[in-house]
Amino acid sequence: MNDLFFRLRCAGMALGLASLLGSSGAWAQTSIPRQADFIVAVVNSEPITNQEVQALRKRMAGAAAGRNVSPAELTRQALEQLINEKAQLQQARDNGIKIEDEAIDQAELNVVANSQVTRDEFRKNLAKEGLTVKAFRDQLRDQLMLTRVREREVEGRVRVSDRDIEQYLQEQIQAQGGQAPTELNLGMILIAVPETSTEVQIKALQDRAEDVARRARSGENFAELAKNFSQTIDKGANGGAMGLRPADRYPELFLNATRNLRVGGTSAVIRSGAGFHILKVIERKQGQATLMVTQTRARHILLRPTAQMPQAQVIARLKEIRQSIVSGKADFATVARQLSQDGSAAQGGDLGWTNPGMFVPEFEQVMNGLRPGQVGEPLVSRFGVHLIEVTDRRNAPVSEQDQRTIARNALREKKLEEAYTSWVDDVRSRAYVEMREPPQ
Repeated sequence: MNDLFFRLRCAGMALGLASLLGSSGAWAQTSIPRQADFIVAVVNSEPITNQEVQALRKRMAGAAAGRNVSPAELTRQALEQLINEKAQLQQARDNGIKIEDEAIDQAELNVVANSQVTRDEFRKNLAKEGLTVKAFRDQLRDQLMLTRVREREVEGRVRVSDRDIEQYLQEQIQAQGGQAPTELNLGMILIAVPETSTEVQIKALQDRAEDVARRARSGENFAELAKNFSQTIDKGANGGAMGLRPADRYPELFLNATRNLRVGGTSAVIRSGAGFHILKVIERKQGQATLMVTQTRARHILLRPTAQMPQAQVIARLKEIRQSIVSGKADFATVARQLSQDGSAAQGGDLGWTNPGMFVPEFEQVMNGLRPGQVGEPLVSRFGVHLIEVTDRRNAPVSEQDQRTIARNALREKKLEEAYTSWVDDVRSRAYVEMREPPQ
């Protein structure tokens, strides 16, 4: 699993950095109307104040909108989260984890980019809401420190074995109702019938086919008969064998003629537009069941911010491009060839068919939310700013190697969730927590 995915997942659990990327207002909610503050809990000698709890509760209320969670329950959850975070931050400091100013600068730029305003405008908005830049950056530092300690403590606990992968694939295939396909290797002798053949000629060709079929059923070597009589393009060079393949890749006519034959059996003569066929079942076996996944075909335009064209301007430019494409004034592929700063530009931005997990999470999340033919809003990723259009979507089998990759990623994510929960509980159990009653 890549670094950013784990960072966003952990932050999402704690309503940390990932949940606060929307606008300066989300951060500014920490500046609630001043009232007499008091300590509600102490974690290893560090206090948690009522104002901290209420500020987090307000952010959580926004995320919980529509779920009918009571204010009292949100307050309880906010306090629990702050206790856990205090304990984790203390462990991070004890472990010597430090956050460089450059990392905080980059995190701030990411928040600003998602707010779709300039850095100066963003900071002005913070000031209007009563939040200082220092306080904002301190919150960023804490979130990054939490991320670092979680990555260090949790990722090392996760192991995915080959046995885990095989069991997961078996369960997923069974859940999909997947049945292993039948595979067939048929041998064929063709007695061709030219389009200009008369009835008499057709009868003579049929008699020849019947004779060859009789000789095959009586035990003569089918491969030799194919070499001597077959009028396929290769003249029966492979003994008439067409190769082991899924049954559905053979014509229905061939399947019907061989369905009740045992391996080694020879069919009656059958007629197609090409002529008369004699078929032999060389091999029949049950193939391996395959995992089906939803594949997406998308294209994108990527622009990278520069000193001359900062991120906010890039976003604005891509908004204009999107509007032109949606209104029919511009063609996505043409614009991608002209402007995109990605290796896919020569293909009109086409990324081909992709399996789940192939893109960074922030890109894939937006892509998965688009319908075929829909162009998304500009998206900021670690690579730059993207404009994405989904062109098609399908359910398709994946190769054995891709199946194992998908399974490994899914299992790792699940085990990370479990390991994270276990680690949080462990850190909390080792912390001294004193609850305080509110002043009367």
